[in-house]
Amino acid sequence: MFSVPSVVNIILMDERDFFDEKESRKAHTLTCPHCRQPGEYELAWLVRTKKKQLSGRADERDRAKFAKAQSYMVLLDDKVMCKNVRCRRSFDVSGIKTLAFL
Repeated sequence: MFSVPSVVNIILMDERDFFDEKESRKAHTLTCPHCRQPGEYELAWLVRTKKKQLSGRADERDRAKFAKAQSYMVLLDDKVMCKNVRCRRSFDVSGIKTLAFL
């Protein structure tokens, strides 16, 4: 009889296992490039805060990655619509960093 070697299931930890995620909205002053009118725009950010401790299924590599991890925010909105009633064009969000460490 031919025997099949058993396969060990290795559960790899994902980056999402190190952080708690929540969405947040923050106001930023942006200027429309078409009509040149500044305005306050609410931009969506994904806030990833580092967990207090790592789960029990982590190995040494995961513990090393967790020790280096930092809380950060990622900008989700890339375009906004101008608030000027006469303009109403959409434009790219520029001048704001898309990643910010907390």
